[in-house]
Amino acid sequence: MKLRWGRAAERELIGAAKFYEEQAAGLGVEFLDEAQRVAALLVEFPNLGVSVSDARREVLLNRFPYRLVYDLDDAGVRIIAVAHQKQRPEYWQWRVDEARVRYAA
Repeated sequence: MKLRWGRAAERELIGAAKFYEEQAAGLGVEFLDEAQRVAALLVEFPNLGVSVSDARREVLLNRFPYRLVYDLDDAGVRIIAVAHQKQRPEYWQWRVDEARVRYAA
């Protein structure tokens, strides 16, 4: 199974890491390590996260108030969002809908 990060998810990952690095030296790297560790687990155990719809799942990160929102398709695991647990719930929903239209064409 293959892992892919959506462009917006990559931007969110980097933005959160920069924020944490500004708070304390090394904390941004720890955030990136945790996100990558969880993403690697998803490749091995794609159903690890909680189902939130027919095609979408999410899994929480340890130590950080973030979740990886992802879906599964024939190509593997696709990270849709690196979403803060308490900010703008489901703001990333349009990404799922947009991807379905793009891949259906």
